[in-house]
Amino acid sequence: MSYSAPLLIAAKRDGQELSDDAITWLLESYDRGDVAEEQMSAMLMAIVFRGLELRELTSWTNAMIDSGERLDLRNLSRPTVDKHSTGGVGDKISLILAPLVAACGAAVPQLSGRGLGHTGGTLDKLESIPGWRASLTNEEIYHQLDSVGAVICAAGSELAPIDRRLYALRDVTGTVESIPLISSSIMSKKIAEGTGALVLDVKVGRGAFLKDRDSSLRLARTMVDLGTSHGVRTVAQLTNMDEPLGRCVGNALEVDESVEVLRGGGPRDVRDLTVALATIMLELVGLSDDPAARLDDGSAYALYRDMIIAQGGDPDAPLARAAHRDTRVAPRAGGVPSIDAYRVGVAAWRQGAGRARKEDPVSAGAGVEVLVRRGERVEIGQPLFVLHADDEVHLRAGHDEIRGALTIGDEPVDEAPLLFERVDASN
Repeated sequence: MSYSAPLLIAAKRDGQELSDDAITWLLESYDRGDVAEEQMSAMLMAIVFRGLELRELTSWTNAMIDSGERLDLRNLSRPTVDKHSTGGVGDKISLILAPLVAACGAAVPQLSGRGLGHTGGTLDKLESIPGWRASLTNEEIYHQLDSVGAVICAAGSELAPIDRRLYALRDVTGTVESIPLISSSIMSKKIAEGTGALVLDVKVGRGAFLKDRDSSLRLARTMVDLGTSHGVRTVAQLTNMDEPLGRCVGNALEVDESVEVLRGGGPRDVRDLTVALATIMLELVGLSDDPAARLDDGSAYALYRDMIIAQGGDPDAPLARAAHRDTRVAPRAGGVPSIDAYRVGVAAWRQGAGRARKEDPVSAGAGVEVLVRRGERVEIGQPLFVLHADDEVHLRAGHDEIRGALTIGDEPVDEAPLLFERVDASN
């Protein structure tokens, strides 16, 4: 059957389902340049309004995967399991989780990305370690998984390459916030990386990409169904992103905090979330080790060091420190009912820790330390935040954002839950 882009766009615009062959034709033709950018823009907008059924979404994702290569990890001696986070503020969990789960006996192929806007990127954090290398060949990835057990690196240019074109187009056409398009973008790369199991950390709250619980739950269910339909054992865990994770937001700052947790210490929320996600990952691949014990006995930290060294990094090298610091203090006494993760993330971004465009540089040393937590009582003049920036201009930009990040009230409040729903394929 022959197809035409205008007819397929009109069909989706009118709420019709597209056949598997039609979807394959559309994406292959776009990849070849036979479907124009404005035509694909119209299709993306039609999907924003009309959605994709699971069958359509599976075909769309298949075509994205088939646009490039797949990693083959089946011959590894360990079972493979990965984790993906939808992005948050202070979310350094991958830096701890990958070596921790590897220390428990799994192989963890963590293909990660860079930060954009108020959310931090795993690669940006690790690149604050002198010598560490994000770009690896497929052979290097396989060898490191076989010898060390964990790798955190950039997704190769041939892994679902059409996703980069589609994401760039979505970014300039107002079509980013579509659950089917978000799901296919994330899952095409995760399925192509060859992992046997996957845990999705879907953030909910002010610092998350999707702020409300219903939308986050729909995204989680869609990605779980999509992973399962492609033969990847997939579970999603909804987690709280109203407040920053841990005390530190910023690249080198978060590496330091991650090492604290890997050595058995660190903030309780970071440790608790890491252990919770590790437990699910081990469950999916049939391993019964105790991840908390591997943090406490030093084996996770030892594996982290091996992982960094394998990618050219020096885990003992001093990390970058920003030249300028400023401490913000409490204007009055009272309780802390909330800390706005989004405001803190934007402050760190404005100070240089993040980027507005993918090609922007980031500062390794910039960021924010959060010195108090929700539910604590503070006294007048007590330090609340420490801002880190490379120059006074960036420091002042952080002041403007951090001012509204924390409120002080008169009534005590309870701690907020860290974990919400778990979403399994059987749900």
